[in-house]
Amino acid sequence: MTAILAVAAVLLDGLLGEPRRFHPLVGFGRLAEALEARWNSSLGRQGIRARFLGVIAVLLLTAPFTVFAAWLESIPIFGAAFGVLALYAALGLRSLGEHAGAVQDALAAGDLAEARRRVGYMVSRDTGDMKSGDVARAAVESVLENGNDAVFGALFWFALAGAPGAVLYRLANTLDAMWGYKSERFFYFGWAAARLDDALNYVPARLAALTYALLGDARQALYCWRTQAGGWDSPNAGPVMASGAGALRLALGGPARYRGEWHARPALGYGYPPGAADIPHAVALVRRGARLWLALFFTGGLFGA
Repeated sequence: MTAILAVAAVLLDGLLGEPRRFHPLVGFGRLAEALEARWNSSLGRQGIRARFLGVIAVLLLTAPFTVFAAWLESIPIFGAAFGVLALYAALGLRSLGEHAGAVQDALAAGDLAEARRRVGYMVSRDTGDMKSGDVARAAVESVLENGNDAVFGALFWFALAGAPGAVLYRLANTLDAMWGYKSERFFYFGWAAARLDDALNYVPARLAALTYALLGDARQALYCWRTQAGGWDSPNAGPVMASGAGALRLALGGPARYRGEWHARPALGYGYPPGAADIPHAVALVRRGARLWLALFFTGGLFGA
């Protein structure tokens, strides 16, 4: 049953993409913004108090929705339909390809300004002074990293814990994207969101890295994963991006500017710097990985039966 529901959700994502209106995560994001603005005041952004409030905020924003999802899933007949909708809302496979495709099209047309604008929807780094190669590199990195966040992580938790697992994973990932920064504002308050996202992604990220290796240059991917992932600032993005870079035989990583400050990121992968033509290769790698996972779900279901 899990495999059938997962396939239905992936097909629904491919058919409809992300909801253009009334996306549940948009409303959730507004709720999180309001709570953060109220609790994470300038007077309380230091030390234990801010960290404690961050923990409570994460619990208040994730636990009720997760429990509610578990209740809805338990309802006969309707529960299966809700499971499909919950996973569909947590997935972003089609939108990932659409965002990446828009960057590729702009680069292919020689419209660097549009390419910078489009890649700005995918990454949190500064894009205003990027060269075409920087734009392509940022797009490929985002596709590889979000392959885990928007596809494999959601599939993993749905397979493990059904609709509540997918809901919890997506909400935690959203909070991490909003609060999980080591800035003055979020260093303490965002600690709980970042740690929860790290915990939920630990296994899926390594399975995603293994998926990239199996579907690309396996030897290169595994070598890059083993030797380069530890130098990345994120314990989960490191394996995913290092393996993906090796699988595609691309040189990723390197310096990038965030909020006006340059960060000396380590190099990932080996080979040539990515160009516009390499962006669809990264998207194809994620899509093949999703198909592999669905096939494994069916295989596991058959063995389980």
